Amino acid sequence: MKNEVFEVQTSPVSSSSVGLVSKDSSEFGNVHRKLKSRHVQLISIGGAIGTGLFVTIGSGLIRGGPLGILLAYTFWTIIVMLLTSAVGEFVCYLPVSSPFISMAGRCVDEALECCAGWNFFILNALFIPFEITAVNGMIHFWRDDYSPAITLCIQILIYALINIFAVKLFGEIEFWLSMGKLILCIGLLFFTLITMCGGNPKHDAFGFRNWNVSGGPMAEYIGTGSVGKFEGFLGALLGLACFVILGVEYISMVAAEAENPRKVMPLAFKTVLFRLALFYISGALCVSILVAYDDPLFVKMNAETSNAAASPYVIAMENLGIKALPDIVNVLIISSAFSAGNSYTFCASRVLYGLAKGGYAPKVFRKCNKHGVPIYCVLVAICFSLLSLMQLGTKSAKALSYMVNLCTGCLLLNYGFMTITYIGFYRACKSQNIDRNSLPYTSWGQPYSIYVAALFIWIVVIILGYSVFIPGKWSVDDFLFSYALIFINIAIFLFWKFWKKTKFIKPSEADLTTGIKEIEEHEYNYYAQNERKETRNRVQRLLGWVF
Repeated sequence: MKNEVFEVQTSPVSSSSVGLVSKDSSEFGNVHRKLKSRHVQLISIGGAIGTGLFVTIGSGLIRGGPLGILLAYTFWTIIVMLLTSAVGEFVCYLPVSSPFISMAGRCVDEALECCAGWNFFILNALFIPFEITAVNGMIHFWRDDYSPAITLCIQILIYALINIFAVKLFGEIEFWLSMGKLILCIGLLFFTLITMCGGNPKHDAFGFRNWNVSGGPMAEYIGTGSVGKFEGFLGALLGLACFVILGVEYISMVAAEAENPRKVMPLAFKTVLFRLALFYISGALCVSILVAYDDPLFVKMNAETSNAAASPYVIAMENLGIKALPDIVNVLIISSAFSAGNSYTFCASRVLYGLAKGGYAPKVFRKCNKHGVPIYCVLVAICFSLLSLMQLGTKSAKALSYMVNLCTGCLLLNYGFMTITYIGFYRACKSQNIDRNSLPYTSWGQPYSIYVAALFIWIVVIILGYSVFIPGKWSVDDFLFSYALIFINIAIFLFWKFWKKTKFIKPSEADLTTGIKEIEEHEYNYYAQNERKETRNRVQRLLGWVF
């Protein structure tokens, strides 16, 4: 990307833009731009790779079979890639706090900004106890003769210490934790390739044998026959793929604290698309190769526990008689889950900070300490982590199931709001004669690609809990966990719209300029302080795509 600042058209400032540049920043302070390129690159996938990719992915295999889970993960990865590419356009254009939330108020309706903001906060806040509960489950892989409160409280304390200190400390810790995730992902890919070709203690070159079980490559779920196999695909998609495959949110959330956002953020969006495709699609393929979806031990462990013993990778290692490696994998899964929880704590606090700056949360949450950390926002995020203590009164597998269902609903609504926001941004650029090719990052095939993503995302939102409407399958819990958040978000939207009497914003009146000046000044100062131009050889460019 060229270093010079691109030109934008001026337009009236809408009331929703207040969340971007606080008038009283001297009183409350602001977050600091201290995250380097390597931090952004790793953090961009830090929140996207957690327990789901290594453990709960097994439930998707049981529901859909090898072909079902591969189709589900491939399909949803493509949808998320289309959405990520679109969102990257306005995040790189205006890299501020909670960009995909604040842009909703600028280009669509202030009520949508309020609704999307609180939905995303709830999503991240609920993910924190999910990962904390998961870490405790991983420790049970070795022993369970202790009170879960010990590990839960220790992890909550560590999250608090990491996130209350300077953001630079968070970035450095998350960088190394995310590095561990990458090592684990790549290691399991090689493990699958080697063992399927006969590199195991049994010298069994099993190849794609597990695709040829008696029931065929697709499992039946709920129903039987062709309908049951289609429901198996839906089970793998709705229950797991939509929960596991993340990415776009966590790249966006670091935009306000990146050192040189207009250079770093486009690179992060371009590379994370291919990384996530590699990890998710390859991960689904690997588990389908390693374990038969009807393996008795595999089915039993997924029904009874939420720890690494239920991981298809660990089941495969035990079936092949591999020693010690399950313990190593468990350690890396623990670090992965810990890292994801750390990312969610960071993101939840920054979303609340953005809501406060936009006037959707009390002013006290705008307060930052001298290190640029929104201290009270972090404390609220930590309070949500206490929900992990619900594991003390129920089985960890059941607690995780509740949180997975809630988080999936939140996540899908979040993606749906993003599609509406980008369509509003695209129409505003067109109406105000802003050449999108001049932006720091331009997404693919617009506006058609976002229409495709929006269509399927909103369809999935509607059918998320379809199984409760099947005769004999009604469950109050399943219905509430699938659809309660839809009603909550509608209530938030209508409450703000009627209380503040907001209006839908016309494309010609959308605010695409507020905050640009501050970013340009930061960019000018950054390059003034870094006059020596970096030279990147081929090795450095290659490492940039990997890390």
